[in-house]
Amino acid sequence: MEILQGLMDPGKWVVFGKSAALFIVVLGALVFFHELGHFLVARACGVTVVTFSLGFGPKMLTRQRGDTQYCLSLIPLGGYVRMLGDDPSEVVAPEARERAFSTQATHKKCAIVVAGPGFNFILALVLFATVYMFGVPVLTPHIGEVMKDSAAEAGGIKAGDTILSIEGAPITEWEQLADTLQKTGGKEVAFLVERDGAQIPLHLTPVRQETTDLFGDTQTLWRIGVQPKGTQITRRYNPIMALWMGAQKTWEMSVLNVVSIFKMIQGKISSDNIGGPILIAQMASQQAAQGLLNVILFTAVISVSLGVMNLFPVPILDGGHLFFFLIEGALGRPLKLKTKEMASQAGLALLLLLMGFALYNDIMRLLTK
Repeated sequence: MEILQGLMDPGKWVVFGKSAALFIVVLGALVFFHELGHFLVARACGVTVVTFSLGFGPKMLTRQRGDTQYCLSLIPLGGYVRMLGDDPSEVVAPEARERAFSTQATHKKCAIVVAGPGFNFILALVLFATVYMFGVPVLTPHIGEVMKDSAAEAGGIKAGDTILSIEGAPITEWEQLADTLQKTGGKEVAFLVERDGAQIPLHLTPVRQETTDLFGDTQTLWRIGVQPKGTQITRRYNPIMALWMGAQKTWEMSVLNVVSIFKMIQGKISSDNIGGPILIAQMASQQAAQGLLNVILFTAVISVSLGVMNLFPVPILDGGHLFFFLIEGALGRPLKLKTKEMASQAGLALLLLLMGFALYNDIMRLLTK
């Protein structure tokens, strides 16, 4: 009954329509950079690119420039770069063989395949760096609340205090407080706080607490029992530092994506968390309501996910092609065409099954929300 009521609610579909427009813009940018990676590296390797398409299905707009036809296709859920000879069954004229993908050395084939996900990581790095340059809000180390019977209360910290340093190390952000406490191992720690304009030295012993992370794994945390006041400052970084931090964030998000996938396979994360285009559209709309920088940050996160997903060794994905090329390089001969076709069909079936499940989850969220 709830699902039927959801279908009859026009408001939900209006909101979805607006979200879908932003989703197409975000996804279009991600797909463009992904395919641009394949395109540029293929051209650099001397391979003829026959088609560069944004979208799948029937071609809506086309333009021929040199050997390449540039297309805007009907279904905006991806894109592709077709190269001369990338289909093993394609007959290539003798005079064009040196420009065919199939005749390239293994390292060139691998470079062309990896370039797509690689450009997604580069895009994410640049977008993260852009956010860091424009400024990110950070919590200040102002104490808003001291828990009753906590280490902080026992050590003399009061609501309204500002933490200046821990063990002599300056504290300018709330996150530094938590990170520093984890390194103490439960030993007594020297604090310097500011209260009513005066600097007061204090000594506290963090308390050990067992908690679970988002993957359901148990972790040990050292805490003193305080809550932030909630005051924020905007932290801006110079371009070099922003690029370095962007690279770090890209790496962190890549690792998080890989770990999340394996935790889902292990059953520690519910498969209900899998989302498709509708969920992405909803999230993009929510970020847009909070400002342009949030949209940029969201796009960076999705770009990392797209890069990681494409590197998994599943036939039909870039990682699957890379896996085949590495095997062929090790064997010194190409794999049988039938073997590749069967693997590609299995990979396609798996991908369609996953997409169908993600879409089902999306619809259930949309109609029961």
